[in-house]
Amino acid sequence: MFAARTVMKSFYSLTESFFHPTHAKTMKCMSNLPENAVYGAPKPQNPNQKVTLTHLRQKHRRSEPITMVTAYDYPSAVHLELAGIDICLVGDSASMVVHGHDTTLPISLEEMLVHCRAVARGAKRPLLVGDLPFGTYESSSNQAVDAAVRILKEGGMDAIKLEGGLPSRITTAKAIVEAGIAVMGHVGLTPQAISVLGEFRAQGKNISSAVKVVETAMALQEVGCFAVVLECVPAPVAAAATSALRIPTIGIGAGPFCSGQVLVYHDLLGMMQHPHHAKVTPKFCKQFGQVGEVINKALLEYKEEVTNGSFPGPAHSPYKISLSDVDGFSKELQKLGLEKAASAAAKAAEKIETGELSSEGKNHQTSAVG
Repeated sequence: MFAARTVMKSFYSLTESFFHPTHAKTMKCMSNLPENAVYGAPKPQNPNQKVTLTHLRQKHRRSEPITMVTAYDYPSAVHLELAGIDICLVGDSASMVVHGHDTTLPISLEEMLVHCRAVARGAKRPLLVGDLPFGTYESSSNQAVDAAVRILKEGGMDAIKLEGGLPSRITTAKAIVEAGIAVMGHVGLTPQAISVLGEFRAQGKNISSAVKVVETAMALQEVGCFAVVLECVPAPVAAAATSALRIPTIGIGAGPFCSGQVLVYHDLLGMMQHPHHAKVTPKFCKQFGQVGEVINKALLEYKEEVTNGSFPGPAHSPYKISLSDVDGFSKELQKLGLEKAASAAAKAAEKIETGELSSEGKNHQTSAVG
């Protein structure tokens, strides 16, 4: 008993010392956590640290524009990472720009999870948001929560985005938030509603529609959404929604008065040259590059150099074997009855040694393979 009391007394003494205001102040100085943080919450931000909801709220309070771009795979995610984009959206637009469909409807949750995982491996700094695809959250709140959980647990996302502002969608958003998952809303043009809308068309172009956009955005805010995408609405309507909300608005085809902007990766890069993609590229999108032309040019040059035999040349044939080993290799081939193969190896080694590889093209290639 005496020993136990001694241990407990030492424990309480240590505890008092640890939580003494002076020690706590020292710990705070040593800590990289906000003072009101619980567990491992957001760290103070610098350009190389993870973007969190706290970081976005701080940018919003300072009226600093928020940048968001879609990504669908590891390479695009790495590019967003290097550019310092705030939010990386793994959008169901992958259905159109990656899978070649005319709408966002066909893509499945399983396909979205593949895209999410690839992006999560490439983008470590941006806040990662995954779209809930059509058919994964309409039936019930339970279905929606289950899908959202998978986007985070299996997809590696930080938050989800869902479309629409009907009462049932507001209820769904609330259920997901209450499940402990960050939700980004999406109003205005909601591409998943193509079956009802009949076509992709702007919203908020008359009084009742404009009021509905603002009211829906406010309803999403009230159930806990951390931001709302405003797609294809007139700029004054987006300005009104942005002013009415306490959370950021992210515009796409909604003018310059939103808290931030989002564009589709392929669209802003000018990546797509195929008629299908010309058909689905929106008129509000500015092309900040002509990457598609660069890709086409590179592919044509590759095809030409392979065809004329100039690729690969010495610079791109880096792996060496000594002449003595080539001689031994040729003899072994002859033992196997592969005379032509032995001759091809010897001739190739001779041409590399004499520098003929750099001057010969197609003829060299043909002789090297017999």
